[in-house]
Amino acid sequence: MIEFYNKYFNSNYKAKVKQLIIDLERLMSLEGLELSNDNSTVLDPSLQKNLDLKTWNKLNSLFNTLFTNKDNLSPTLLKFINKTNNNSDAKFKFIDTFAGCGGLSLGLENSGFKPVLVNEIEPKFLESYYFNHNIHIDNYFCGDIKDIVNNDTIKEKFKDIDLIVGGPPCQGFSMANRQRIIDDPRNKLYKYYLELLKNLKPKFFIMENVKGMMRKSNEILDDFHSILGTDYSIEITLLNAKDYGIPQNRERVFVIGSKLQNIAAKDIIKDIISYKENLKRLKLKDALYGLPILEPKRQKYAGGLENEKIGFKFRLNNYSQNKYIQEINNDRQIQYLSNHVNRYNNDRDIEIFGRLPQGANSLHESIKDIMPYSSRNHMFKDKYFKLNEYEVSKTITSHMRLDCNMYIHPNEARGLSPREAARIQSFPDDFIFMGTNNTWYAQIGNAVPVKLAEIIGNHIIKHLK
Repeated sequence: MIEFYNKYFNSNYKAKVKQLIIDLERLMSLEGLELSNDNSTVLDPSLQKNLDLKTWNKLNSLFNTLFTNKDNLSPTLLKFINKTNNNSDAKFKFIDTFAGCGGLSLGLENSGFKPVLVNEIEPKFLESYYFNHNIHIDNYFCGDIKDIVNNDTIKEKFKDIDLIVGGPPCQGFSMANRQRIIDDPRNKLYKYYLELLKNLKPKFFIMENVKGMMRKSNEILDDFHSILGTDYSIEITLLNAKDYGIPQNRERVFVIGSKLQNIAAKDIIKDIISYKENLKRLKLKDALYGLPILEPKRQKYAGGLENEKIGFKFRLNNYSQNKYIQEINNDRQIQYLSNHVNRYNNDRDIEIFGRLPQGANSLHESIKDIMPYSSRNHMFKDKYFKLNEYEVSKTITSHMRLDCNMYIHPNEARGLSPREAARIQSFPDDFIFMGTNNTWYAQIGNAVPVKLAEIIGNHIIKHLK
């Protein structure tokens, strides 16, 4: 990880290194791994940058321990060591744009694809992607997609690649907005994504976006056809995660294109829609199964605080699994449970969390006397909402980075933890979110559900096989 921080976190490099040290010490302690007494420098001296000598020596000692014990490290500790793979020998390759932390990528990998170029403009999101993949840092482009669209090296290297995916942020879906989406200057990223498809001509492509895109579905299809010509069959559809074995009401638009003459995009969509008929509808309680109980966190300005009551970033995972957890973990026994830790809430909010029954919102009688917005209830009816464990979860969104008042745990007086939100998004328990606590929520809320991405990938890759 140190090489990633050196490249993309120059302004807060020291803070990232200090957190890295905390994480390594915690994991080594849990694994009973003793710190090496060898004081030799094992890291490139250029990585010292603005680190004081004590921190630099500690960092080298930790990595010396990792290198010495490399053959016996847990998969989690191995993730801290420099990445080496470039997937150049993979049979089925894809490019991930607007990659975020990598939910779409992980699902596609489960189906048999391998990423060879990963693009994301936010290093705080890409950090988690990099941590959880053994892919060389040269395979990442942390920056604006416009800088890879017309890059001659990328054009030459990835021409006719198997698959390109991405979810470019778009605005202007209102029917009152008569300007075409592609001509709206706010939607330049959408236009760049189409230009990338035009330049690289992948065998297949997937674009994921918000439900509102369906209002302009005909216009969007026109955009794709006008940019890509007649080489592709292209279809647009609205999929809901709850129909695909994921305990979440999450509707998203998917545009799928195929350049193969023997397989039309409409047939891929038809197969995906038919697949849901064989899947069982799950409930929120399926995602929360087996997780340790957490108490509310009442300490303010204590971002690094961890304990048995409020949770840990890393703890040993000896908790039971149901069928859903086994499925998202791909039937693996995961050594660590990560990111299951509470955020701060004030006493009033905690009282509200405890009083509300499952499925109730801010208008419920049980909190009428302490509701802070009682004079504007019509505006803030969803300010608080307690989830019902016997229903699917409401849509997990990046708003959770601000607060979890709309995502109150059904049985505990607190908001959902990042791990609980990640399970609802079908991330495996060993996918570790890096950065600060609120950043974890943002990454999770922006992601494509892993299992939905896997299902889509399965129905594309069978045609490449």
